[in-house]
Amino acid sequence: MLHDYRFFFKQYVRRFRDTGAIAPSSRWLAKALSSYVGCQHGPRSVLEVGPGTGAVTRQIVDRLGPEDRFDLVELNDQFVDHLRGRFRDEPAFAAVADRVTIINGPLEELHREHKYDAIVSGLPLNNFAVADVERILAAFRELLAHGGTLSFFEYVAVRPARAAVSGRADRQRLRGIGRVLKKALSANEIRRDIIWPNLPPAWVHHVRFNHQS
Repeated sequence: MLHDYRFFFKQYVRRFRDTGAIAPSSRWLAKALSSYVGCQHGPRSVLEVGPGTGAVTRQIVDRLGPEDRFDLVELNDQFVDHLRGRFRDEPAFAAVADRVTIINGPLEELHREHKYDAIVSGLPLNNFAVADVERILAAFRELLAHGGTLSFFEYVAVRPARAAVSGRADRQRLRGIGRVLKKALSANEIRRDIIWPNLPPAWVHHVRFNHQS
């Protein structure tokens, strides 16, 4: 665990925009993010985007059924190597390794024809351009199966706090992200959890896009 924290922090320093946090998700945040994995009868397809060192992945692995498929998309090649090692060496991970695909690349490269019953995202949306956030949400919408659930998080009050100390351009970017997320959540959010024992505390949003119709 300590090794994972050190490794994660090094990647945060080197690639802040992609990593977005100084430490892996707490077990409480991981449980909340994975809470809709395993809620449907199998076989199911599960996608995790931005798994990092695998803190949330560990919770997802425990919830997989015997016929479920699990894809992970990670842009950071150092995290990819770390995850491959976990699926090779750790018993809980190795037990499902034959049903796991790790994709080293951006979310946008996934084939949209394949649909997922659950999508769990650890992407640091507040670090991206507004247009990138819009593209990511559009990709989630296309990849999510009918009745499937997208779960993602954002840190409590971080966006307004950052906007308060940022320059004009970054303040406008953060406010734009806030508007994009508010629009998506107001029509499609089915549940929201607040996770206090996390660094920092976080909101977990659970979304079903087909609820808007």
